[in-house]
Amino acid sequence: MNLRKKNLLITGLPGVGKTTLIKKLSDALESLHPVGFYTEEIREGGERKGFELISLEGKRGLLSHKEIGSPFQVGQYKVDIKAFEDFLGSISFFDTFTCLIIIDEIGKMECLSLRFQEILKEILDSEKWVIATIALKGSGLIAEVKERKDVRLFEITKKNRDSLLEEISDFISQTHQPDQGAQSSLEKLE
Repeated sequence: MNLRKKNLLITGLPGVGKTTLIKKLSDALESLHPVGFYTEEIREGGERKGFELISLEGKRGLLSHKEIGSPFQVGQYKVDIKAFEDFLGSISFFDTFTCLIIIDEIGKMECLSLRFQEILKEILDSEKWVIATIALKGSGLIAEVKERKDVRLFEITKKNRDSLLEEISDFISQTHQPDQGAQSSLEKLE
């Protein structure tokens, strides 16, 4: 069996441009009807207070904040698991027309959610293309995902961050086979 490397992971140091790259890729690969989310810092008075989730459709949710009540914590940030799981429920990861799933990121905060872990495994096992950022270091699920045989790992640096957009877009464009379900659904519309 020829195992297609359709799960593309982007890793690198914090602040190197992983989220910026993933947002540019979702725009560049718009024809694949991407769904998913990215994260942005919540800043107050010049200080990072937490992280907000933003879906590709523009919905927003809270991932973590220094000043919320939660028993789940990574570093100084408390993680709102319920808000994260509610947010995940609003994304149509498995819609027939979706050929590309964007996830920013597979990290310690996100992996606290059992629902995220379940969705992630289902997404990675699906026929859909996946582009995700992943923590540079980490054990458990983070390490497991990196070791999958259907994964191609890209490490972003300040030197290669501009060229990776084209490299990843070209890789998908050259190897993309339209999903049979999406194809048959498109044919029905014509």
